[in-house]
Amino acid sequence: MIWLPRIKLNSIHARLLATYLLLITLGTSVMAGYILWSFHAYFMRSRQTDLDNWTAALSESAADALEEKNLQRVELLVKRYGAPQTVALRIFDQHGRLLATSDPRLDKLVKDWYKVTGVSEALQNRPAQGVAKGILSTEDRLYIARPIVRNGQLLGVLRMSMSLDHLQRQFARVIWSVLGTLALTILLCALISTRFARSLSKPIETMRNFAIRLGGGHFGDKLIIHENNELDQLATELNRMSERLASLDQERRAFLANVSHELRTPISNVQVTIDALRSGAYEEPELRDRFFQTIENEIKRLSRLIHDLLDLGRLEAGITQLEQQTFSLQGLINRAVSAMEPRMQAIGVSVRLNVADLQLQGDPERLLQAILNVLDNAIKHSVPDSLVFISGYSENKQAVLKIQDQGAGISEGDLPRIFEQFYTTDPSRKGSSSGLGLAIAKRIIEAHQGSITANSIASQGATFIIFLPLKAQE
Repeated sequence: MIWLPRIKLNSIHARLLATYLLLITLGTSVMAGYILWSFHAYFMRSRQTDLDNWTAALSESAADALEEKNLQRVELLVKRYGAPQTVALRIFDQHGRLLATSDPRLDKLVKDWYKVTGVSEALQNRPAQGVAKGILSTEDRLYIARPIVRNGQLLGVLRMSMSLDHLQRQFARVIWSVLGTLALTILLCALISTRFARSLSKPIETMRNFAIRLGGGHFGDKLIIHENNELDQLATELNRMSERLASLDQERRAFLANVSHELRTPISNVQVTIDALRSGAYEEPELRDRFFQTIENEIKRLSRLIHDLLDLGRLEAGITQLEQQTFSLQGLINRAVSAMEPRMQAIGVSVRLNVADLQLQGDPERLLQAILNVLDNAIKHSVPDSLVFISGYSENKQAVLKIQDQGAGISEGDLPRIFEQFYTTDPSRKGSSSGLGLAIAKRIIEAHQGSITANSIASQGATFIIFLPLKAQE
């Protein structure tokens, strides 16, 4: 067959096709076997019923003849209804002696009629019937041995048998016809099944190739499958995964580029400063002290950057262990404001608080870090002699915390990206900020099953809104 060499034996197509063929072969074979068995059983029952009816009628006639001891009538009865080749009819007396037979030539060779199947049972007044071999042959015959009884007295035995050779030849032809039909059916089903198996396996093979391309780094490819079933849904999920992987790969590349840049800047500054000290600046005390201060500042900046990167990595990997404590939102905000108070006084920024005494469940130190990052961003972008408004209240079983500054605000183009790693709205501030503060704050809040959003109006400042679940009431 032309299509067999194209099939890989361990492919899904081959397995589906093998499954279909096995099921079809099994189903059709069982059905054909049942039909043949039913046909054979029906024919045997019909012939056995015919024999039973014939012997019942003949036994009455034989009983009349035996009762009258009219052996000539008995022989006439046997010759009329018996046929040597197909139907053998024999009548015995009550002692098992053969009185009349339809095949005298053959019966002369029989020495002991008690050994003939059914005769001894009938002589004991027990009817017997079934299939047995011929008396002096190996052919199968259907027989019945019936006692001849009149007025409760056993007068003799009537035994009739019928050759099954004709039936077996017919049945053999039927079997070959059924087997031929079965083979043709399996062949046609195989042709249909290979098309059906191909229609199922081809989309799966397409998905496999698509997954191989994804594994090879070809992110962003699109898989198109039109099946109107679960495969369409799977293709949609694979496309979504491809888009997500492409996005993550882009983020990874941007992250590596940003990390490289952020690390390179302080290291370059330190290297330049060291080179200057080696070139003679060390001899001038004032210049030397300033250079040493630069080195110290850059090392601190580098340390903060590495700490933030490690912190962000642990948060994104979900391996940061959060403590579970009950604490007051009001107390947490007071701690954050106290920590930022020296910076706010230095630039002339004041804070106005309106925070309800709400109870939260979580890690207060981590949440303090997140709030400090958001508050630091608000102070950094505030103008001198301005206010930072901090309010907290409950809404729909959540604590809502708002931090609003009076700075220049965030542009509409920057607003969707402010929680990205290393993103900053003002490139001139990049030297004093790593762009990780808001990203870390977002991860911490999300780890507490909360969320953070931001909105802004140009020249009217920015507002950060933090949602955190309230402590469940006991």
